[in-house]
Amino acid sequence: MESSLLRYRLRPALLPLLLGLWLLALPGRASHIRAGDIQAKTDTTAAHNPLRIFFKMVTYTDSNSPADNPGQQSSNEATIFFGDGTSIVATRLPPVQLPNNVRRSVYYFEHTYSGAGTYYVSHIGELRATGIRNVPSSDQRSFYIHTQINISPLIGINHSPVLNAPAIDRAASGQVYLHNPAASDEDRDSLVFRLLVCQYEPRTVASLVQSGNNRPQPVNLPGYTYPNVASGGTQVPYTGPPVGVPGAPSILVINDSTGQMVWNAPNLLGDYNVAFVVEEWRRDAFGGKRKIGEVIRDMQITVFASSNQRPTITVPRDTCVVAGTTLTRTVTATDPDNNPLRLSAYGGMLPTPASFVTTLSVPGRAVGRFSWPTSCNDVASDPQLVVFKVEDLPASGQTLIDQRPWRVTVVGPPPTNLRAAAAGTAATLTWDRYQCQNATRILIYRKENPSGWNPSVCETGIPASAGYVQVGAVAANLQTYTDTNGGRGLERGRTYCYRIYAEFPRPAGGASLASQEACVPFPGRAVLFTNVTVERTDATGGQIGVKWTAPAPAASFAAPLGYRLYRAEGQNPAAAAYTLVRTATSLSDTTHTDTNLNTRDKAYTYRLEFFRATPEVIEPAGPASSVRLTATPNPGVVPTINVAWTYNVPWNNSGSVTRVYRKNPGSPTFTLISSTAAGTRTTGSYLDNDPVLRLNQTYCYYVETVGRYDSPRQPQNLVNRSQELCVLLAPRPCRPVLTLQGPDCDRLAELARQFPSPLPRPLTFTNNLSWTLSNQPAGCSPDIVEYRVLYSPSCDSTAFQQIGRVPGSSTTTTFTFAHPNLTSAAGCYRILAVDGQGTAAASNIVTSDNCRIFVLPNIFSPNNDQQNDAFRPIFASPVNQVKVKIFNRWGARVYEGTASQDLLLWDGGGTSAPDNGGRDSGAKATAGTYYYLVEVEFADQARTRQTFKGWVEVISR
Repeated sequence: MESSLLRYRLRPALLPLLLGLWLLALPGRASHIRAGDIQAKTDTTAAHNPLRIFFKMVTYTDSNSPADNPGQQSSNEATIFFGDGTSIVATRLPPVQLPNNVRRSVYYFEHTYSGAGTYYVSHIGELRATGIRNVPSSDQRSFYIHTQINISPLIGINHSPVLNAPAIDRAASGQVYLHNPAASDEDRDSLVFRLLVCQYEPRTVASLVQSGNNRPQPVNLPGYTYPNVASGGTQVPYTGPPVGVPGAPSILVINDSTGQMVWNAPNLLGDYNVAFVVEEWRRDAFGGKRKIGEVIRDMQITVFASSNQRPTITVPRDTCVVAGTTLTRTVTATDPDNNPLRLSAYGGMLPTPASFVTTLSVPGRAVGRFSWPTSCNDVASDPQLVVFKVEDLPASGQTLIDQRPWRVTVVGPPPTNLRAAAAGTAATLTWDRYQCQNATRILIYRKENPSGWNPSVCETGIPASAGYVQVGAVAANLQTYTDTNGGRGLERGRTYCYRIYAEFPRPAGGASLASQEACVPFPGRAVLFTNVTVERTDATGGQIGVKWTAPAPAASFAAPLGYRLYRAEGQNPAAAAYTLVRTATSLSDTTHTDTNLNTRDKAYTYRLEFFRATPEVIEPAGPASSVRLTATPNPGVVPTINVAWTYNVPWNNSGSVTRVYRKNPGSPTFTLISSTAAGTRTTGSYLDNDPVLRLNQTYCYYVETVGRYDSPRQPQNLVNRSQELCVLLAPRPCRPVLTLQGPDCDRLAELARQFPSPLPRPLTFTNNLSWTLSNQPAGCSPDIVEYRVLYSPSCDSTAFQQIGRVPGSSTTTTFTFAHPNLTSAAGCYRILAVDGQGTAAASNIVTSDNCRIFVLPNIFSPNNDQQNDAFRPIFASPVNQVKVKIFNRWGARVYEGTASQDLLLWDGGGTSAPDNGGRDSGAKATAGTYYYLVEVEFADQARTRQTFKGWVEVISR
């Protein structure tokens, strides 16, 4: 649907306004603006108001341009729009005259916002310079730039990217052109670069300010083409990146991480404009990134003819440096015409604390030295960018350049003098005070036995491949950590090795190199579970045998000492679920028979405490669970039974056999049927497809797992038995196939648009279900006692509720069920087919959805006569939320709000009130035509959002 505001512009009543706008846009009033960008930073004064933002705008215009905005009080002013509906006129500093008829202007200004939010701070320059080759009628088009800022307590102080290189440049026809904005970010946020079609605002500055709207809405410049397209030509040899393809069509690309722009190669002479956006991405606490701002630069490139040949610069390879050391590298440049050369460098660390000086300058060759005394404050996850540039200086004619970006990653120094010592069942770590106290914390990693891993020069942190796991973290100003293994204690008989490294604060982030490894042995033998085996299967008299090893060396343990054995139901119980079942005071008492359990229906888990001395020292063991068996009959053409088991034990059952036993119908004993079934760390399964299996017979099973501890010095060949389980190999019920007929949305939409509408109010819905019985799975039984109808309005698989039952029948092929009187048709259904033994087979899930119908009137009379007093839909499908904006015929917003529960959109009030349910106490709107923008979120499964635009007539009678 076309915009109602756009339709209104075509009305005759608006012609005077359009004429006025056209007069304001006459070329004689143009400022001939060439390029510019805006930078922002939050308040960093002592008062630090997070809603106060400081800005700097730099523009480049023709030297004879009267102003950046015609019609301002003075030629030194420019209008700035702050994105919150306000604007100011900013005053520039004394301009600087540059070569080639270019004037550079700088504006400083500030603004205090009313609250958090995302804002676009923009400037519209009127108008662009004349004769830009890739911008048709450029002197009739405005110039647009903006900076996006995000005020949020989650972000705090923030600085927008700073583009250190000028936004105006020159290129030679037939040669590669290079530009790099040398962007830096004081907060070390990640920067991403991408090309952008140059923007403009169709409306004038004056019309925006006079309307009170003050919110520019830029669009792509009509007819704009990128410079390489408008200039034509072909590529020339270039070492890249990207490597030139001589003879191929000219290209213009920008590297998304370095900002290096390459135009290979300009052809037609003249001025060209290109825009790009620099996006600012901040890391969150979980290592992800989110966009928090952007800067648009619109720059101009002048292509000229030259017989001069471009110089070449050679920069170092991308590198890293340890904070606290000085990085020194050499840059060289040569010129094929033996012209004198001028070297320069751009970067956030320049001109201080880093420096770049020319150490050699002779015709055709120059050498420069870059030196950067890095500090702990320079550590960051992302590399910092340095752009080196060389310009040749011919005796006559234009200069040419070459430039290359260089990336340097600053990493933290490794923590030093890490030491580890045993302290009972814990390990105490100490290290020297970390030299970078701006780090946030020290991360502690542990592995069993020495690793042999050594980090590479730039490898920060500790990779998972090194075999370590994180066991703790402390503040960076601390120098000690005690590893208690999460309160369980470290086991005797093992050697534990540690490394640590430092982590630095976000948004810059970053980490240090890892420390050297420190190891500590724990002699002796720990308490270890060896058995949790089901000795008797019964609902009340079940029995489990529990065994464990005694600690060693026993003579070294001080009394009082002994064991405390705890039990809980299930295989993964919560810590609070355990209860004490036995206390033993002899170290040789390492077995327990747990009785009166329901081993038929439940699994049990045990944990053990070895306690000793005063004050008491505790060494935990476990948890260790019993083996829990399940069996699933598969009464197909070839009957089978799938036997599966689970466990949660400290030893390892994977790689060892599990013995499977079966008792056949009428047999008093179990027989071993498999000793080849393999398990994992937590599960195992076996498919019993023995030809002796028969339908409608009961078979009983149990399994014996065989496991071992991973260290050969620890217990091996640990045999544990599951409960006994019997299963009837009976055919399963056949699955129903379900279909659904919901509301006829097309028919409802047709009726809703009739006047008067024949639809009742309120409208209710009926969902009609029908199903048949399939012959799946193979060999299934069609003998169904009843069908249970399940429904979930939210379509949550865990929220299905039974809403009805339908008796089974051997003579009926199609079954039906109606679900009537629904205020919302949205929901999901499924059918359960239940046989005489209570076994159920579930159908497919079918979904019904609400329609998306929203019919609005085009007239109402807010005169309180109880007839058509408010603007509300004639008919609406169920909705979650409706937001409405009302505009007068001049495009000014007169009302903004959220619809009430009965979908009252607007009662004719004239004041914005976002959450008043459509009602307003302000003055009523006068009779006339108004334009609406209604955003609807329907209550369908997808929560579809749809925008409705149109007009409504307000009448007074």
